[in-house]
Amino acid sequence: MKLKRRHFLLLLVLLAAAAAAVASWLRVIKVFFRGPTRQKEAVRTDIPYRSGGKSPVVVVGGTNLEAMVREAVGRLGGFEKMGVRGRTVLVKPNVVGERRNPTTTNAALVGAVVKLLYAEGASRVYVGDMSAVTRLRTPENMERTGIRDAALRAGAEVLHLEEHGWVKVKTPRGAYLKEVAVSEWIYNVDRVVNLPVIKTHRYAGFSLCLKNFVGATHPKYRPYLVDRKHWEEVVAELNLAYTPALNIVDGTRSMVEHGPWKGEERETNLIIASGDRVAADAVGLGIVASFGKWKWTEGESIWEARQLRRAVQLGLGASGPEEMELIAVDLEGRPGFGDLVERARKHVGLRALRS
Repeated sequence: MKLKRRHFLLLLVLLAAAAAAVASWLRVIKVFFRGPTRQKEAVRTDIPYRSGGKSPVVVVGGTNLEAMVREAVGRLGGFEKMGVRGRTVLVKPNVVGERRNPTTTNAALVGAVVKLLYAEGASRVYVGDMSAVTRLRTPENMERTGIRDAALRAGAEVLHLEEHGWVKVKTPRGAYLKEVAVSEWIYNVDRVVNLPVIKTHRYAGFSLCLKNFVGATHPKYRPYLVDRKHWEEVVAELNLAYTPALNIVDGTRSMVEHGPWKGEERETNLIIASGDRVAADAVGLGIVASFGKWKWTEGESIWEARQLRRAVQLGLGASGPEEMELIAVDLEGRPGFGDLVERARKHVGLRALRS
């Protein structure tokens, strides 16, 4: 039987789609079976910017991202406090897939952070992540989200972590993990700046600073492969492997329901900065809770969220609101910003707000 032209074209399309699917899974298999080549001690340091037993968390509102980052980090004590001058820095955004912010970190924020790190004397800045295993096309995802171009324009080198080596780290304090393989780039640089986005997550509850580190771990240590019933606790235990020098949370747009791929969004026009990833996550989760949309924040203290609870047990950051100080300022003086931060403050359980 003679093949009609349209049938021939359809066959070509189907064959191309099948080839793309096979190539995608071959990438997954290749990464999955490339194991760690060396072993290191966990990168553990004192929590940066913490003083007097308290972790400051700065929330800055506005639309000029470079000014917002400068203000937020300045109020913490400045980039110099984390010793960035003359050092190499890895900026770790969330590039889980191909959708733009808030599924992934705002590309403009990535560029602003890189630019400021160079202005503060960093010798070399890298921007790197590994997308979710089911969407393992990190180069394409970085391009589609605009993160690649923003990083390159600011002078950073772009890394796709699955293309590089892995290091095994012992985590003896873990209940679900006694070891984890993490990207060698956690060890190849002097400092790591964690750059997550505020979003909800149907399995882990929320995705902020703690969850963002999953993108720097070997696929076989992903929470759903370690223990599906304890996603949140596994996320916290992965963080035993390292301590970021700084956390800057993207709240330009926030996902307040469903997620992590697609969910209900709100334009919040803010960033959160802290040296303490637990304290920053508490405030970010407080922002989510303030909209009253997400079932994971209903009827209980946000400190009962299992990610936070396990992180507190492990001593990864503030143990509660009594060990935090919240500072908030809007660079454009919008009235809605104060209301939003006030609602978040109440969900976190903080008694006072400093501006």
